[in-house]
Amino acid sequence: MRPQFPTISANASGEDKGAVWIQTAQIQIGTFGFRTAKMSRLSRSRRLIQAEASIALTAGFPGDSLIGEEVDAEVVKVVGGIEQDNYILIRNHIISRWRDNLSKWLTKDMFVDCIPKHCRALLDSAYDFLVLHGYINFGVAPAIKERIPLKPSKRSVIVIGAGLAGLAAARQLMTFGFKVTVLEGRKRAGGRVYSKKLEGKNMMAAADLGGSVLTSTLGNPLGILARQLSYTLHKVRVRCPLYRVDGKPVDPILDDKMENAYNQLLDKVSILRNLMGDVSQVVSLGAALESFWQVSGDVASEEEMKLFHWHLANLEYANAGLISKISLAFWDQDDQYDMGGEHCFLTGGNGRLVEALVDNVPILYEKTVQAINYSSDGVQVFSGNQVYECDMALCTVPLGVLKSGSIKFVPELPQRKLDAIKRLGFGLLNKVVMLFPEVFWGPDLDTFGHLTDDPSCRGEFFLFYSYATVAGGPVLIALVAGEAALKFETMPLPDAVEKVLQILKDIYEPQGIKVPDPIQTVCTRWGTDPFCLGSYSNVAVGASGDDYDIIAESVGEGRLFFAGEATSKLYPATMHGAFLSGFREAANMANCAKARAENVKMQENPSNNAYVCVSVLAGLFRDPDLEFGSYSIIFGRKNFDSTAILRVSFSVSRKKTDQQHSNRLPFEHLHRHFNRQQEFHLYTLLSKQQALDLREVRGGDAMRLNYLCVTLGVKLIGRKGLGPAAVSVIASIKAERSEGRPSSSLNPGGFS
Repeated sequence: MRPQFPTISANASGEDKGAVWIQTAQIQIGTFGFRTAKMSRLSRSRRLIQAEASIALTAGFPGDSLIGEEVDAEVVKVVGGIEQDNYILIRNHIISRWRDNLSKWLTKDMFVDCIPKHCRALLDSAYDFLVLHGYINFGVAPAIKERIPLKPSKRSVIVIGAGLAGLAAARQLMTFGFKVTVLEGRKRAGGRVYSKKLEGKNMMAAADLGGSVLTSTLGNPLGILARQLSYTLHKVRVRCPLYRVDGKPVDPILDDKMENAYNQLLDKVSILRNLMGDVSQVVSLGAALESFWQVSGDVASEEEMKLFHWHLANLEYANAGLISKISLAFWDQDDQYDMGGEHCFLTGGNGRLVEALVDNVPILYEKTVQAINYSSDGVQVFSGNQVYECDMALCTVPLGVLKSGSIKFVPELPQRKLDAIKRLGFGLLNKVVMLFPEVFWGPDLDTFGHLTDDPSCRGEFFLFYSYATVAGGPVLIALVAGEAALKFETMPLPDAVEKVLQILKDIYEPQGIKVPDPIQTVCTRWGTDPFCLGSYSNVAVGASGDDYDIIAESVGEGRLFFAGEATSKLYPATMHGAFLSGFREAANMANCAKARAENVKMQENPSNNAYVCVSVLAGLFRDPDLEFGSYSIIFGRKNFDSTAILRVSFSVSRKKTDQQHSNRLPFEHLHRHFNRQQEFHLYTLLSKQQALDLREVRGGDAMRLNYLCVTLGVKLIGRKGLGPAAVSVIASIKAERSEGRPSSSLNPGGFS
């Protein structure tokens, strides 16, 4: 995990120290380059700039470059150069100012006195982007809730689902002035976030039956909500002892040996997938791990094999799926976006956050949606015998519900979206939650594990969470993952409780500790819950991270939108991923509404533009016609006068800590074994001759970028910015290449 970054606070006089960099410095050429007349403050200014860049990193922004959303939003006129550097300094400063006091509403006027006049347009751009996309001024603090207008001034929106994604979007849209109604099928809000109250024998406690661990709390927006509400977070302690099948402790030396062997195995598999290339996309992570394990020759005992399967169960927990079905190529594709920070439990359960988020949000409960009709004129949502009409709608139902087909979309969703829904995995995790009369397992543990005899049941009660520090009572939770989670759906409650109690008795009674009967027990059945049909998403064999983006795409010319953890390529399978997806779509809906209000025709072509850019374009660039430095170019080979498409790749290092943590923490997702870089691409259209001339430019990538932007006057744009002209170029290149090779190599589907 990354260390805690310093925050900028106000000094005793009330002056904001974060303004020092702009008061003492004039922004000049170079990344974070500046000159100052007060050289004694130079080092201080540098430290502040670096600190603010670090804080921006926790919010998901590279400290010295743009993210794809910013490129798409055209926050600067030209990507690269002085204007971008200035924008980034201002953006980072705004984020830092708000993070310094999360309970205030940050206004643009607060920066007018410390931002030079020649940078005011960049202040407008940065501030508007951060507010619109939910990077600042969000949450449940009184000063922020007061910004919701009493009377909506904009069109109506229906949000389907009152989970974290739906609630985040609803609050944002209400703040933007939209008339919002949320339809929820359950009798409660929160979706897969549900804190159950347990009570009996004068005891009362609360435990999370669904999402429980707040991961990466340094930048996690749910952590920000907790801070606004002054809720206490409990850092999950790393120590996690393991116990054998007979209840005896696993030998610590053997434990360490097997954990190291397992981690080394993950490293080998990482190397293997890099060597395999595209072939790794059709191989499961489980097949690779077990194959390497079998040929390693390291297994010396039956107990070591059981330890190995415990780690596999842990892996299946992290992915909510069988490792035999999880993609070797992309199972950890989101690792590069980790926000950093500790992993925590929220005192009293995450349901407290849900309670704060539903305040003043109009929610209609027990409204199960059967059909959604959408067109360029609006949306109709059908629930029972009622029809709700709106200007736009946001669908936040879980991937399991989309897979089931229980909601009929009219017209049918585009085939590329249906294919992505089918490709992505949606796994299962279940829990046995028990309230005991006392904390017989001791107060110094948050987790402990248990081995099993049968590999097919390796995930059955393999890990225990102690909630005693946060639940308000002696609560212990047994986790059921992998294949065992599927079988658990039909296991009778008495049988489940009996099995768990026997494990606990085998562990503690030899130590002279009596295991009492639980006061109350609850078993989850997320797989058969009709409102989710599973727990959370994973990248199955044949799928990729791009499928999250495809599911997230809107349909109906900016009328029907999609959010939820399974639409978040950056943070899938997490509570904050769902929450942030709601912010993302609120921004998209606001932009579409604004475009319509200004009579700007939407440039959406679901059957061509979006899908081409996601799949066909990526396929063509696997075999570029020209490649030099960070530049790749594709063009038609038959016609010399054909138009070329240029792609420029930018890599942003995501620094990793050297601090080692136990592999036992499943919410780490075991991703830190694959240390990679975040890469994004910008595009433009050129003539073939211009592309050839660009190749001849000497001086490296920097000079080529200067040649593009200054000499040719070219503007680099994001993938989504490629318009109809690019669609015809891509179609032509694909058709030409398909004449001499199998069409499957180019990800067919966008064109016939």
